[in-house]
Amino acid sequence: MYTDKKYKGIIVPAITPLTKDYTIDIAGVEKIFANFYEHNISPFILGTTGESASLSNQIKTDYLKAAAKNKKAGTVLYAGISSNVLEESVEFTKLCANNAVDAVAATLPSYYALNNGQMQKYFEDLADAIPLPLIIYNIPATTHMSIPLEVIDELSMHPNIVAVKDSERSEERLMKSLELWKDRRDFGHFLGWAAKSALALIGGSNGLIPSTGNLAPEIYSAMWNAFTENNFKEVYAMQQLSDKYGNVYQADKTLGESLWALKLLMKEKGLCEAVVMPPLQPMNSAEENKLIQSLKDITN
Repeated sequence: MYTDKKYKGIIVPAITPLTKDYTIDIAGVEKIFANFYEHNISPFILGTTGESASLSNQIKTDYLKAAAKNKKAGTVLYAGISSNVLEESVEFTKLCANNAVDAVAATLPSYYALNNGQMQKYFEDLADAIPLPLIIYNIPATTHMSIPLEVIDELSMHPNIVAVKDSERSEERLMKSLELWKDRRDFGHFLGWAAKSALALIGGSNGLIPSTGNLAPEIYSAMWNAFTENNFKEVYAMQQLSDKYGNVYQADKTLGESLWALKLLMKEKGLCEAVVMPPLQPMNSAEENKLIQSLKDITN
């Protein structure tokens, strides 16, 4: 891995802090960003963890402007531009370019099943049309399609495609990805599968994009610092801690349920309200009490 890359390190896919009337919680954005920057972490807004598929254009725009206002000088800001409509992604990227975003990420459109050629053409057309560097985002859990590595490798040669964020849960795919791209100066790999963070870093990934970083960014900051110092024992120690925190809000839950649980635990830390955008809904009070107690068991 080259250490002089602009796009590297810990990038947290930020939740979208909402008020009870489903508007952007401006104070929440400030608190969340301050928490990231305290641990030298880059924010990535409007991704899967940010419930982007459920947000109106107005809410996305309000979040983008709040993020730009709270961006720390000299840091990198990422934003998701995924949409089933190509032109919407292009237009939102233009707005991002005017609001301090450095690079954008996009999944495949997720309504129609696409063949390899269609996948490649979509990302090529998007990369050609937007004014910011593009990160390919592979997440079969939501798009129900896996972008083949050979397609990504072809796309990696495009001058405006700078990296891939891969959230597919396949260790074989991870190791093949690192073999393909770990020595590339012009293209990066980021892992969005927190359970394999240590393996990815030590194997040559350029960084991590863990949702648990919303709740405990210090874990991943410590993991990254230990990795840069070749302290692999500490890297694996932080992996174990990451697993514990992730299990609290993810175990036995759907993705949507886990996003509410994550916000609930963040509320306990004074960062935001536990409000999710419909169609997501909060779970019951018994689950709420269980989650809070589980967090206390780890932190006390």
